[in-house]
Parts: sequence; structure tokens; C-alpha cells
Amino acid sequence: MASRKTYFISDLHLTEDRPDITNAFKLFLEMHMTDDVDALYILGDFFEVWIGDDGHTALTDEVASLLNSVSDRAIQVFFTHGNRDFLLGKKYAKQAGMTLLPEQQVIDLYGTPTVILHGDEMCTQDIAYQKFRKKSRGWWWPKLMLAMPLSYRRKVAKQARQKSIESQKGKPLDILDVTTDAVLDMFAKHNVKHMIHGHTHRPNVHTIEKDGDTLTRTVLGDWYSQSSYLVVTEDEQTLHQGKPFTG
Repeated sequence: MASRKTYFISDLHLTEDRPDITNAFKLFLEMHMTDDVDALYILGDFFEVWIGDDGHTALTDEVASLLNSVSDRAIQVFFTHGNRDFLLGKKYAKQAGMTLLPEQQVIDLYGTPTVILHGDEMCTQDIAYQKFRKKSRGWWWPKLMLAMPLSYRRKVAKQARQKSIESQKGKPLDILDVTTDAVLDMFAKHNVKHMIHGHTHRPNVHTIEKDGDTLTRTVLGDWYSQSSYLVVTEDEQTLHQGKPFTG
């Protein structure tokens, strides 16, 4: 009997400007969402920008249709917010047939307790970003933004993206990565030995020896240059990475 499978993806940054990435995602679903798959987890930054569920486009409708084709096959689809799409809400989740998860969630991955998250909260050396993150995830900022007209939100999102690009140009690469202390704190907070996240675009499997335990952290890559995905079965996990996804 074939092993059951669960897939994890992150950082596709879907946008109308990159139809090749949307096509790659479509091909990925066609090839891998088979009858032996239990679930697909999307760990944030699925879209390049999300200004609210009322800002639907041809792209968001197409992606919702693609995801529904997955859930219609009895494959559960789960979504964790990233730093680009944290305003994605219940309305779109329902349209796409996916379940929204908290920012950090412990799942039972074939008998292995595993914490899954986007991962940006562990980049604690980037002080300016962490200040914005704290504000933008609060109760008042999202409510205020979503009350604004779509045209205003589009303008704010464009300005924020340009500011982010300029800000990152002057920062050492290490500042944009997670810190060891934050990673260890995350393991301790959830009392697990396995973690899966994205955000950094640096796919790898890291191990840390701590108090006699081996802690394993799997990092997903992006799809603009790597088309990274993780597949986990009852017996093993395999992180796929490399050239843009072509099958």
C-alpha cells in the first residue's frame, strides 16, 4: 500500500505580472495532487500582495478555482498568513475552499508533532520590520486599512512594496534571516522537535542539538527562482528545490 503524502509550499508571490508562476502552480497541482495526498499546506506569501478580500481579480478567482479543484478531491487545503498576504480573510478562504490557520500551528504530521508558520516573526534582527509587523497584526491597523477605499489600499501597498525593496538593499543578508535564539524560542514555546516555515527563500533542512534532543527545521524556498516544495510521508520527508518548476 502506497504511503500517504502531505505537501507544503510557500512564497509563490503570485501576481498578474508573473503568469509563469501561476502556470507553474497549476502544473504542480496537476502532477502532485493525487489520490494518495492528505493535505496541502500553503505557508504564506502565496500572493505578492493582498489588499483585502474585496480586491478580487481574474488571478485571485483563477487561483480559487484551482484550489477548489484540490479540495474537491478530498484533499484538505490549509493556509497560513505571510507578511504579504496577512489581510487574506475568511471570505476568500471560503471561496478557495481552504482553511485558515493561526500564525503558528502545531500539527500531527504522521505521528510527529510539528510547528508550521511563515517564519517572519523569527527574523528578530530586522528591528524596523518587527515594529511594523507588530502594528500590522494588531487589532486596529487591519480594521482601519480594510475600511479604506480599494484605490487607497492599492496605493499604500505599492508604496510599502517600494519602501521594502529600498530598505532591503541596505541591509546585510543575515539581518533578513531568522536568528538562532528566535528559532530555539519557537521550538520551546510549542514543545516540539520539528518545524517547517518559509519566508527567507533559503531552502534547507537544519538540525540543532539542544539538551540531548535533535531539533529539525525545514525551510521552504520561493517559486521565482526555485519552485520549492516539501513532501512528507509516513516514512520520510523530501525537500525539492532547484530550477523554476517545470514538473
